Amino acid sequence: MRVFVTGAAGWIGSALVPELIGAGHEVTGLARSDAAAAALTGAGVRVHRGDLDDPGGLRGAAGASDGVIHLAFRVDMVRSGDFQGAVDADRRAVAALGGALTGSGRPLVIASATVVLAPGRVGTEQDAPGLDPAAAGGPRALHAASEEVALAFASLGVRSSAVRLGTTCHGDGDHGFLAALVGIARAKGVSGFTGDGSQRWTAVHRLDAAHLFRLALEKAPAGSRLHAVADEGVPIRAIAEVIGRHLDVPVVSVPAGQASGHFGFLAGFLAADNPVSSTLTRALLGWQPAHPGLIEDLDKGHYFHGRPA
Repeated sequence: MRVFVTGAAGWIGSALVPELIGAGHEVTGLARSDAAAAALTGAGVRVHRGDLDDPGGLRGAAGASDGVIHLAFRVDMVRSGDFQGAVDADRRAVAALGGALTGSGRPLVIASATVVLAPGRVGTEQDAPGLDPAAAGGPRALHAASEEVALAFASLGVRSSAVRLGTTCHGDGDHGFLAALVGIARAKGVSGFTGDGSQRWTAVHRLDAAHLFRLALEKAPAGSRLHAVADEGVPIRAIAEVIGRHLDVPVVSVPAGQASGHFGFLAGFLAADNPVSSTLTRALLGWQPAHPGLIEDLDKGHYFHGRPA
C-alpha cells in the first residue's frame, strides 16, 4: 500500500515509518522543514514538502496514495496557548485529506486523544467526545473537532478511523509530558502532584502506538474509534514517586492555587482523572501491547540519563 503520513518525522511517526515499511508498505511523509526531510530520506521515505496550512498540497498527496495516516499537529500553537488556532489548522487538514479520499473506500487514520472523553469514569471506544462549552478552547476540543470531521467521512466512502492516544506516549527519547515532569522536578527540587495524587493518566509505549496505527490502516472498519491505551490509569502520585526516587528529591502535593505556577501547561492534565479502556480495540484488531508500561519504562532510568541531578 502507498501510504501518506503527516508527522512522519515526529515522535510516533518515526516509530510508525519502520513499522509500515517492515509490513511491505511504501511511505511518503510530509516534511515541513529541511531537517524533517533529511530524516525521512534517511529512513527510506519519499518526501512531500509542505505543512498543514497547505490544503491543496495535502489533497494532492492524499489523492495519490492508497491510504493516509494523519499524525501531525501544531504543537507550537498548543504550547503557546493558542488552542483554537491548533483546532482550526487540524480540522482544515483533516477535511482536505478526507476530501481527497471521498468515495474511494481508502483508509484515513487520524490521531486523536483520550482527553476527548469526559473525566472521572472509565471511558470506552463507544463513547463520543464529552464536549461542553467550557472546554471549547481547550485540549479536549483540539482533538474532538478533528475526530468528528474524520469520522464523518465514513458515510462518504472513506474507511476513516480515529486512534485516541493515551495521555502520555512514552519511550526512550521522549520529550513530552513525562520528560517535562522530570524537568520540572529537577528545576523545583521536588517531585510534585496535585491533590492526593489519585488522578489517573492513560499511557502507551510509542512502539505499541505505532503498531496500532498500522493495524488501523490495514483493517479498521469505517467509523472506528480506537484506543491506544496500554495502561488504563496510572495514579499521578505513582509517577511522581518514581521521579522523586530517581532524582533523590521529596515527593510533595502542590496546592491547587499554586499548580499553574508550578507545572505550567501540564497543570490541567495533572488535575484530570481520565481512566480509559482499550478492551474493544484489542478485540477488534487483535492489538496487544508488547512493550513496557509507563511505570516500568520510567523506572528504567532513560528519562534521567545524561542530565545532572
